[in-house]
Amino acid sequence: MVEAAATSPRFHRARGFRSLSQSIQFALSGGIVMLAAMFLAGVVISGIVTRAAVESTAASSALFLDSLLSPLVQELAHRDLLGAQAIARLDATLKNGAFADRFAHVDIWRNDGLVAYSTTSGLIGGRFPLPEGAAMAFDGEVSARYTDLAAGEHVARAWTTKYLEIYIPLREHRSGRIIAVVEIHELTQPLEAKLLRVRIHTWLVVIGAALSIAAALTAVVYRNSRLIGQQQIALQNRLAEIERVSNQNSELRMKVQRASGRLVEMNESYLRNVGAELHDGPVQLISLSTLKIEQVRRAPDKDGREAILTAIEGLLGDALRNMRATARGLMVPEIQELSLCEIVRRVARVHEQRTGTSVCVICDGMPSRSSQAMRLCAYRFVQEGLNNAYRHAGGHGQTVECRHEGDFFVLRVSDDGADAAERPERPDGSLGLFGLRERVESLGGTFCVRHGRQGTVIEMTAILNAGDGA
Repeated sequence: MVEAAATSPRFHRARGFRSLSQSIQFALSGGIVMLAAMFLAGVVISGIVTRAAVESTAASSALFLDSLLSPLVQELAHRDLLGAQAIARLDATLKNGAFADRFAHVDIWRNDGLVAYSTTSGLIGGRFPLPEGAAMAFDGEVSARYTDLAAGEHVARAWTTKYLEIYIPLREHRSGRIIAVVEIHELTQPLEAKLLRVRIHTWLVVIGAALSIAAALTAVVYRNSRLIGQQQIALQNRLAEIERVSNQNSELRMKVQRASGRLVEMNESYLRNVGAELHDGPVQLISLSTLKIEQVRRAPDKDGREAILTAIEGLLGDALRNMRATARGLMVPEIQELSLCEIVRRVARVHEQRTGTSVCVICDGMPSRSSQAMRLCAYRFVQEGLNNAYRHAGGHGQTVECRHEGDFFVLRVSDDGADAAERPERPDGSLGLFGLRERVESLGGTFCVRHGRQGTVIEMTAILNAGDGA
């Protein structure tokens, strides 16, 4: 059931709506709400304005008719029906001229439903249910409403056309009491035209106000939506960059872990080799010298002892030279106080003295501060790189370049030995390219070797202060 709900058209529409930008979502949802509010406001305001227009028309008609008819119906204060003379004056007033063009029919009601006067003479003296508007007028209110064609007086006249009925109280001059109510039937065409204009103006005002509010709100939301969109893009880019750096750091961490493990193995292998060299070299020579001491004791004469002592001296000298050579390979160079440039130049100078070759050193503008681990790595890197260049390329075109790029240090050793075979990275007892790779990667750096017709290049890149424990 969950899958069915997730794949329903309503779900897809909702997901499609959420995928839109905030400004479009606001325009759609706010537009629907605004249209509903505009329609409701238009209906309410139009109704109020229409009612106000009708009441205004009724009020103006009431003032006019009260001043015109009130003097002619004063006898109704003492009798139920008007006399013939009063009816004649009313007919002369109401059935001729502009009054008759505006007001189609006029009826005067008594409070008991008696028609005291009507422009339809057949209704005079008749009784009908008192209209609701007339009842309100007897309470002192001016009211207006459209004709109810089902009313008895209208059925008697067989009316099929609706008029605007206005009910106006008529008062006695001396006492002010209501003695009758005049009902006038006004033609609706002029009023309807007026009401149409009023409604149009009302709707135009409501629509204009709604559109102005919607435009202002949409502009604000659109601007904020663009700002949020830009921030989202920047945040996504930042997250992507963080993820990329995180992945890169993870790879570097794995490389460092692997390199550290391999360095431990290399150190163990190197120590075994050193032990084997000491055992097979100086130890054997010293052991042999120890055996010859007994021969000295047993020598029959002085000349024999001197010959044996000479041999012992030679053996001990060989053992001493072997131990010194081994010690030189184990000693850490005195580079603690040197900068990277000074280290590179010193290694190049020592290499030139030992091999009789020349080395081009390009190393300027390097910072003086770097970690001890980086200085030692640079020392071994240049030392091994130049030894390989001398061994495999005959020392031709030996070049050492170092530069810094921000926080990174780049060191390159190259030669122009175009005919040299590729140099394998051997994990043997010597330092070798394999050992250099492990040393560089253990500091979080990168190591690469390139062979070509123009020679061989080894290059390392690492952070200047990598391996600094401070």
